Amino acid sequence: MKSSIIISSILSALAVSADQTFFQNAESPAAKAASVSGFKADSALAQAVKALGDSMQQVTAETAQIWADMEHDFPDVVDKLTFMSEPKPATKRSSKEWDFHVKAEDLPGHALRVKSPIDLGVDTVKQYSGYLDVKEEDKHFFYWFFESRNDPANDPIILWLNGGPGCSSMTGLFFELGPSSVNSEGKLVYNPNSWNQNASVLFLDQPVNVGYSYSSQSVASTVAAGKDVYALLTLFFKQFPEYSKLPFHIAGESYAGHYIPVFAAEILSHKERNFDLTSVMIGNGLTDGLTQYKYYQPMACGAGGAESVLSEQECANMESAYPRCASMIQNCYNTESVWSCVPASIYCNNAMMGPYQKTGKNVYDIRGACEDAENLCYPQMGWISKFLNSEFVKNAVGAEVDLFESCNFDINRNFLFNGDWMKPYHYAVPHILEQGVPVLIYAGDKDFICNWLGNQGWTNALEWDGAKDFKSAPTLDWTLDGKTVGTVQNSGNFTFLRVFEAGHMTPFDQPEAALDMVNKWISGNFGFSA
Repeated sequence: MKSSIIISSILSALAVSADQTFFQNAESPAAKAASVSGFKADSALAQAVKALGDSMQQVTAETAQIWADMEHDFPDVVDKLTFMSEPKPATKRSSKEWDFHVKAEDLPGHALRVKSPIDLGVDTVKQYSGYLDVKEEDKHFFYWFFESRNDPANDPIILWLNGGPGCSSMTGLFFELGPSSVNSEGKLVYNPNSWNQNASVLFLDQPVNVGYSYSSQSVASTVAAGKDVYALLTLFFKQFPEYSKLPFHIAGESYAGHYIPVFAAEILSHKERNFDLTSVMIGNGLTDGLTQYKYYQPMACGAGGAESVLSEQECANMESAYPRCASMIQNCYNTESVWSCVPASIYCNNAMMGPYQKTGKNVYDIRGACEDAENLCYPQMGWISKFLNSEFVKNAVGAEVDLFESCNFDINRNFLFNGDWMKPYHYAVPHILEQGVPVLIYAGDKDFICNWLGNQGWTNALEWDGAKDFKSAPTLDWTLDGKTVGTVQNSGNFTFLRVFEAGHMTPFDQPEAALDMVNKWISGNFGFSA
């Protein structure tokens, strides 16, 4: 299912003052000022400095003031904050329980464990599940692969990634685009619009400690996660060379707007590899925060095709908050330091998402209320978690974790407090385009959290060789069975697609249109004519 967790337990706590000043770090003579601002030795900010390291030689008064205000107004929440996740409890299975293992000489310390869980009945096609093990780092990444229902010997491969950061791709499998969904009774329901209709699909739980994946270590950056994903793909295609020469696409949503540009760049950096990269697809992604955060106010206030959900005063407050938000994000872009990027995330999430969240509406679909707050607004998420926690399912797929969770909020917090949330990973997109790899950005137009206005905005603002032609390209209708289901803007190998009447999870809300989109794209129709 979703991907960009709104980190509700933190976001609701991060109320900040509008006027703040600067000072040097607490080890300098400005320690007095820090104390006045609330930067005490046992403060949450001091704990963050200790946990995250002191690579940055300055902590500004603005940073300290944000944290001081937070601690003053929400002491109970701040007391519960931690800065690195605990290891995920897991019990390793006997080697006899796996169908086979594979190791690669060029990747020492890496191994792939494989099972064939076809008896579960998720689909009748050939399928594999198991773990990529990184021995020295004690990392264990869970994957589940389904062959195409059509022509697996020739159909392309799609790697699917949910975001969060910290959300399992098993929710993408069972909630959005996989071969089956799970109903309220825990029964499987066949999906005729699964993306493996004409492609083989690999679902991956990453980074570690997400979904069925686990580790005693912790990953808190998109760049580190990208190196792990490259290792998994290398081993996967080594074990299954029959797929290695097929077209290979990476697709994902939400925080995968961070992941995919970095992962694609990592893949392209390896000139000698056993698989290629044909294209990337990002749905309702968070990719360029500086541009995208500008569009939270218009989307919440009636300019995105849905009625305003906020008062005129709330809309005015959001509009007036953006310049400061933009300044902080720009500072993060300029320095990429944790001490610049964390305050940008804290302030902007509070100022630009907070008013909407307080309405009780679904952040992933502006058309309705949040139905189930404990399960990211969707009761189906609870059904899926219950199914994936059953011993029968865990035994069938080889899962080793004690507890499956659809989203790991510790991972979300790790990435946030490592500054990853606001880093300018969109800078990788021009490189991908210049390497001849087509890029599709699609967005359901009823999503709030990674809305279509912001995604259209950053694609038009992107600086690359074809920028002028892309910005001047006409917006054309995309039709399916005689009905207009969206609009498309394309130039060269860069495409933006707006999907009508879909929220954050496009394949869930518009399964037929989503499948048509994927079928057209993987067929090589990168211009995406209707």
